[in-house]
Order: sequence, then C-alpha cells, then structure tokens
Amino acid sequence: MNPGYATTTPARFRISFEEAAARIAAAGTFAELIATTGLGIDRRAASGARYVSARSAYRQLAKIVHPDAAGAARVESATLAFARLGALYAERDSGVVHPHRPAGRAQQHPSTGRRQTARDRVRTDPGPVPHPKPWSRFDRRFAAGDVTDLFAEGDQLLKVPRDPADSDLLAVEAAALRRLRSHGRAGFRAYAPRLMDTFVHVDGAGHRRTVNVVTRQRGFRDLAATGDLDPADLVWIWRRLLAGLGWAHRAGVVHGAVFEEHVLVDPRPRGLILIDWCYAAPAGGRPKALIARREPEYPPEVPVGRPVTPATDIYLATRLMTRLFGPDMPHPLRRFADGCLHPAPRMRPQDAWRLLAEFDELIPQRYRI
Repeated sequence: MNPGYATTTPARFRISFEEAAARIAAAGTFAELIATTGLGIDRRAASGARYVSARSAYRQLAKIVHPDAAGAARVESATLAFARLGALYAERDSGVVHPHRPAGRAQQHPSTGRRQTARDRVRTDPGPVPHPKPWSRFDRRFAAGDVTDLFAEGDQLLKVPRDPADSDLLAVEAAALRRLRSHGRAGFRAYAPRLMDTFVHVDGAGHRRTVNVVTRQRGFRDLAATGDLDPADLVWIWRRLLAGLGWAHRAGVVHGAVFEEHVLVDPRPRGLILIDWCYAAPAGGRPKALIARREPEYPPEVPVGRPVTPATDIYLATRLMTRLFGPDMPHPLRRFADGCLHPAPRMRPQDAWRLLAEFDELIPQRYRI
C-alpha cells in the first residue's frame, strides 16, 4: 500500500516488449512515458482518482525491457531501452503522475547555433533571485562559443548564452559536469572543466539566462586554433581522447559533440580537456540539440533523433582524428579508424577504454604515455 492512498489495485502488464521499447524511445520525459493509456500500471485511490507511482511504473517497465528478460535476440534493443528508461526516471519531476494530464512541451525556438533534436523538458521554478556574488562585468568578452559568450573572472570563466532560449543547454552542461564529478573516477577529472557555480542572470530587459561558472584552462588552446600538428602530437591526442571519453562513459555521460573547438590541448604536459558539455546526454538518451553547421559530421543516429551511446562519441572522435591527420594517416591507423566509423552504432566499438588498449597495440611504446 502506498503512503497517502487507502487502497490500490494490482498492476498488470498490457503491452509487449516492442511496444514498451517504442514508447520509451518516443518519450521526452518520464511523465510523458507513463501518462499514456494501456501501460497497465494505473492505480486507483479509494476516492477513485487514478494515479501512477513513478517508482512502481519504473520497476514494471524495467521488468519488460531488461536485457536479461528480453532474450538474446533483443539484447541490443533491450539495452538501449533499459538505459533510456533509467535516464528518463533519473530526470523525473516527482514520484506521482496522473494519467491523461498532458506533459508540457517547450516550443521550438530559432537559433543560429543549434538545431533542436528532442523535446525540451518544461519545469516550473521560482523567479530568479539576485545572485549574491559579484558577477557583474558582462561587458568584457573573453571568447565566443557555439551559443555562449565567455567572460573571464580570474581563474574562472562565466558562460552566458547569447539567446536566453538556449539556457536549457547550459542546464544540460551543469548536470553533465556534476555527474562526471560525482560518478566518474577521481583520477580522470582533469579531462573536463570543474563546475564552480550555476545561477540565473536577469538583464535589464527581464531576460533570464542560466550562467555556468567553470574553471579557466590556462595554457590550453582548442584544436581549431592549433594549426598543423605533428603526427606524434596527434597520436597522444587520440589516446587522451579515448581515455577522457571512456571516463565520461563510465559515469553514464555521452559528450555528443567531439569537434575541434570542443577539445583543448596543451602539448607541453600532453594535456587534453573536453569542453562544452551543452550537447551531452545520458547514455541511451537524446541530446537536446546538435550544431547545425556540423550536421554532416555527426554519426547517422544523431540528426534523426535516435538515442546516443558511447559508440556515438567514438565515431565523433574518430572523425575528428581523421580530419586532423588528413591523407597522411598511417595505414594501420586508417584501418583502425575505419572500424570505428560504421553507420550502424551496434557495429562500432562500444568501449573507449578497450579501444584505447587496441590503439596502443598499433603505436610505438614511446607514445603510450
């Protein structure tokens, strides 16, 4: 018996694995997923009001799509469905959902830097409170990103979206950076900036913008600004990319936009940092947006809105390295890259750390540092 309700009726399955997987793939929020008819998880209180316990709904759906229960023929689709279900549940708004109350959806908005690929989640939150810290110098731009302007404050950078409608992407980045720090191995934290703060800024016109404060990476330059790199540098960059992505994937985060402008390097200590986690998503989830001008360079699953997996990042990182090497890539590395660029995600490598071990077998010992 659930607290707060006098009686409940037993839940029962009414849908097949195929239908459950399809509903999970199509849902933008957990509320949207279980507020549909025919799932067989509705319950009634003594008053007659219908409700769904989010926890019970998750458990019932997990029983249907769990890879161990789905059978060998459905392992791949079950793994994706189960991961997506977990991501939706982790981002739920509350523990109870009332059927037939439509889930809110954000309007699609125009932007020159992004193309929306998934339904935005709508939350109601209190009005902004003036931020107590003295972040006031928004007139000295340090750099410009895809959708943000960056302002330097000592050893920190303030990331401010140019369009207030892109604040959702800053919220995505903040969530991704928090998860990397809480769930990722501590020894690999240098592969991503540290989130120092996040707050809502309101300008003179009343526009609300989510602002992220991250650590400033002194001495690093993005790959788009480094010019021609020596093949030896490209080898350690490739190794660091696989190491950093493997760390993120172990924490359940897919970066989703591994492009030159999002990879910072410092050749002296052979350091690498992945930045701009605005396009990240949980493994098995969908990113909120893609970079329109980069669309031809994404793997096929991203533009059509399919779930992203570690194989998505592996494809992106491999495309990046093939661009940097150009026609001079050594034949063994070319064959290695070809195996990572299959159009079907299931045919690509799925584990960046295992892939790193394979990569090390192709390169001289002196580069394996």
